[in-house]
Amino acid sequence: MKTPLLYLSAADVRRALPMSAAIEAMRDAFRQLSGGQVTLPMRERLDAPGEHGVALVMPCHSIAQKLFSVKFVTVFHENPRRGLPLIQSLVILADGATGEHLAVMDGAAVTAIRTGAASGVATDLLARPEAAVVAVFGAGVQARTQLEAVCCVRAIHRAFVYDADPTAAERFATEMTRQLGLPVERAGTAAKTVKDADVICTATTSITPVFEDHHLPPGAHINGVGSYRPDMAEIPSATVCRARVVVDHRASALEEAGDLIGPLSQGLIQQSHIGTELGEILLGRSPGRRSASEVTLFKSVGVAIQDLCAAARTLENARRLELGVQLS
Repeated sequence: MKTPLLYLSAADVRRALPMSAAIEAMRDAFRQLSGGQVTLPMRERLDAPGEHGVALVMPCHSIAQKLFSVKFVTVFHENPRRGLPLIQSLVILADGATGEHLAVMDGAAVTAIRTGAASGVATDLLARPEAAVVAVFGAGVQARTQLEAVCCVRAIHRAFVYDADPTAAERFATEMTRQLGLPVERAGTAAKTVKDADVICTATTSITPVFEDHHLPPGAHINGVGSYRPDMAEIPSATVCRARVVVDHRASALEEAGDLIGPLSQGLIQQSHIGTELGEILLGRSPGRRSASEVTLFKSVGVAIQDLCAAARTLENARRLELGVQLS
């Protein structure tokens, strides 16, 4: 008998995929990726230049889980003026043994949660154990899940947020203080945001660095998740050059991560500087943090195995919780 196709809304995804479960799913995703158990074509980009938009297609096959996934993402920069979301997305999950379509779910919710969860895994492996202060650049959906994930793996006592829109930053501070039960403050400048931070999360669409290298405290850990194109960069080149760089997927980072492509093209670093994937640390092939003073940078461009593992965990929990709508 054919398995019913399940549709899961953003609210269903958020109920079925709490951050703690998403972090465990990301550990599995990165182990599979670095362990060679994943077929992962490069992200396909389709531009709509006359409409200031782009579509991104991200397919994946997990040999270990016997699942296929495809994420279709659209980014249209004029949409906020039209009262529409900037980013819209769907994830399709299919059985890798029979080809049956299992679920269609809101991809924006999946992406936000799995991106935060990936930084949670990186923070757990690379931040100092006593890390207690977080700095967040950006005040959107991604910034929220970044802070939530870091709080899942470290005993965070205080957080600061900086955004080019002070109103958005104030709203973020108020809402996250209430949600997480810890003081989150809007910082007036980028320098004040990072000066006491143990963990720094950048979740912006900036094309230039959001802080200066000399403001960075010794031993800080950075999660850089905002830039996903060669022409974008949130992290100063000087920071990239002196940090230990860990990536989600080496080939994707070399193709898409402007934070790394810039210093590489200028001859400031060699490809060997980008020598470690997060999954290699999880598999015990590479160490995590090596000293208290080491600056570490997790540079994520986001890869499709994250969507697959997050969607699979979402579907499993949704079935148990009887969430979603069955489609015939």
